[in-house]
Amino acid sequence: MRTLQEWLDWCERLHPVAIDMGLDRVRAVAQRMELDFGQTLVITVAGTNGKGSTCAMLEAVLQQAGYKTGVYTSPHLVHFEERCRVLGQSVEAVDLAQAFEVVEQCRGNTSLTYFEFSTLAILHLLSKAALDVVMLEVGLGGRLDAVNIVDTDCAVITSIDIDHAALLGNDRETIGREKAGIMRAGKPVIVSDPVPPQSVLDHAAQLGADLWRFGQDFNFSGDKQQWNWAGRGRRYSGLAYPALRGANQLVNASGVLAALDALRAHLPVTAQAVRNGLAMVELTGRFQIVPGEPVLVLDVAHNPHSVAALAENLDAMGFYPNTRAVFGAMADKDLAPMLARVAPMIDHWYFTDLPLPRAAKAQELEQAWRAQNQRQDTTAKCFADPAAALAQAVAESGAADRIVVFGSFHTVGGVLHNGLPRLQAKHLGS
Repeated sequence: MRTLQEWLDWCERLHPVAIDMGLDRVRAVAQRMELDFGQTLVITVAGTNGKGSTCAMLEAVLQQAGYKTGVYTSPHLVHFEERCRVLGQSVEAVDLAQAFEVVEQCRGNTSLTYFEFSTLAILHLLSKAALDVVMLEVGLGGRLDAVNIVDTDCAVITSIDIDHAALLGNDRETIGREKAGIMRAGKPVIVSDPVPPQSVLDHAAQLGADLWRFGQDFNFSGDKQQWNWAGRGRRYSGLAYPALRGANQLVNASGVLAALDALRAHLPVTAQAVRNGLAMVELTGRFQIVPGEPVLVLDVAHNPHSVAALAENLDAMGFYPNTRAVFGAMADKDLAPMLARVAPMIDHWYFTDLPLPRAAKAQELEQAWRAQNQRQDTTAKCFADPAAALAQAVAESGAADRIVVFGSFHTVGGVLHNGLPRLQAKHLGS
């Protein structure tokens, strides 16, 4: 019997490439595993940004309604077990290790990537847990992602923007076609992107999916105190803002309510469950503000679209004497617009290496920033890991400053290894 970590190490070495798009191999092993969700309803979530938040809000509302829920999400921040939640809790490592053993017994000579192997293990766990509903977050794209071997009862497509261009395409129409691959004929598909690519709409029409489009089939309005939502058959008035912060979360929440409306014949949900679920939802690293001195902001924003949302949210926080950024990112990201969008509000940069081969080095990130920096009053330093970068940022901060950690799941995860940091700057004059 291998431990979970031994299984993960084994999976890293098993396949010649990290990403190998296609469903044939995964589907063949799933059939040998007799993977079957039976009466469990499946909601599959694809999109460039907002997938994890959407899954978390669906989970929170459905749990408040009394349903037994499961979630598969990726990547994780600190521990692999975070990728699978059953009844709101991360599964145990020993249960995951046993699920990996099932995959290995059924794999035969089929070569699987780390993601494919672990996806099959988690799908096996979820299928055996006697759940009412599971939320499956697409890892990459949609059409050829491993979770797409499971037929969904409701597809949700969040924002669509350019990311992973080498694999998915370098324009929104091409990327949209990949995301649209999670749709199923006759089943609802919730498109919460306010300006969806035509390829998404065309695929829904060709397939005969039940298209719910933001701005036509559902919408929201609101003021600074509360917001309202209207769909085809339901309305909610005077809702409190979701516990997940940031203006972009209203778009995600609106798609969540549309999915629940579309499934209400199978999963009836009360208005009180909606209110309680949205008020109580938690998800680490999504514009998460940690009180302290200085204030700490954690955000997994890792592409131009999500960094633009982060910049708007930072701007809405008000004035801080200094804002310090701990930033680490993958080398394949479109760094220039990411850095340019947030640069006006960052006074001091702390660039960091990340423990992955495909991560950019801190010095490379600093060079990319210097190439477009137009401010003379900023500073930049490089560090070997996010924890060291954060420690230096705290040491140089005043009590009224702000530190934002962003650029990758691994950047945020790197400062969370010993739990949620509670910052205490040296008081001025001490």
